[in-house]
Amino acid sequence: MAELVGPRVYSCCNCRNHVCLHDDIVSKAFQGRNGRAFLFSHAMNVVVGAKEDRQLMTGLHTVADIYCKDCREVLGWKYERAYEETQKYKEGKFIFEKSKIVKENW
Repeated sequence: MAELVGPRVYSCCNCRNHVCLHDDIVSKAFQGRNGRAFLFSHAMNVVVGAKEDRQLMTGLHTVADIYCKDCREVLGWKYERAYEETQKYKEGKFIFEKSKIVKENW
């Protein structure tokens, strides 16, 4: 597990593996499967699952679930492709469900 030194890190709610940085938040105005979710530009210590097409609130997207590298908890998903032109900014970015991550070093 890569350990980060410094403030504003989010960790897996299950095993406390560092998975994303607060500074990489693109938006907090997203909806996940289980409530609020955050869009991040980068992720770390996660495994990206198989790609699949999903009909989401903003249209059809190709996404892949992301799992904690250590405990395999599903944390959210990665946007691989957006079919709507207005949604292209999401491509390559990560959704983390707020209920699946916890603040560390705050």
